[in-house]
Amino acid sequence: MRIDIVSLFPEFVTQVAGHGVVGRAQERGLLALHGWNPRDHAEGNYRRVDDRPFGGGPGMVMLIDPLRACLAAARAADPAPAKVIYLSPQGMPLTQAKVRELAGEPRFILLCGRYEGIDERLVAAEVDEELSIGDYVLSGGELAAAVVVDAVARLQEGALNDAESAAQDSFAADGLLDCPHYTRPVEHELGTVPEVLMSGNHAGIARWRRQQALGRTWQRRPELLDEAALSAADRKLLEAFKAENP
Repeated sequence: MRIDIVSLFPEFVTQVAGHGVVGRAQERGLLALHGWNPRDHAEGNYRRVDDRPFGGGPGMVMLIDPLRACLAAARAADPAPAKVIYLSPQGMPLTQAKVRELAGEPRFILLCGRYEGIDERLVAAEVDEELSIGDYVLSGGELAAAVVVDAVARLQEGALNDAESAAQDSFAADGLLDCPHYTRPVEHELGTVPEVLMSGNHAGIARWRRQQALGRTWQRRPELLDEAALSAADRKLLEAFKAENP
């Protein structure tokens, strides 16, 4: 997979992405990141990339031409078609389902805004979709781009040392939150590891984890839980959890 990042600070995203799973994905040839700076395509001595908004008001708006030229250069760098995704608080929320969709793309371009945003005419002409990582405003799209890169990279086959790690994540196939996890020591002043996890009973462990995932979703993110769509076995597990955790 190839991801191109159009940003005034493309090195920020590539540096963040140089560690952990994303760094390993790049080392293994599963992911290629390429940064593009619109300032390199700006004209004049100051290489200006922004100007004041029409109608007045605070802040600056990113200019059309440097961004347009930068996007054209990014597209031309690889023959594979690439959709342009603008990181914006006005975009559709980034979900795990969307991450899985992007992970199946051979290539896409992330466009990072700054200041008050980007001239709307460029957005209308060049952007295929807008994505938001939450209902809040950042100084720019770079952190959001790094989030997208990380989420997508870990789903590339071979990026994780154990592919089951992604399959068991929160918001995986059935949209539930993940169950709690424990490691050594068994006994600690903060508590004891649940006995079932040390029983060696794989069916019992699977049942406990399923119940905990159902219960945790019900407690923390009830809007994710469509109880009517649960199987009879799942409903029974959830009812037992509710009875034990009123």
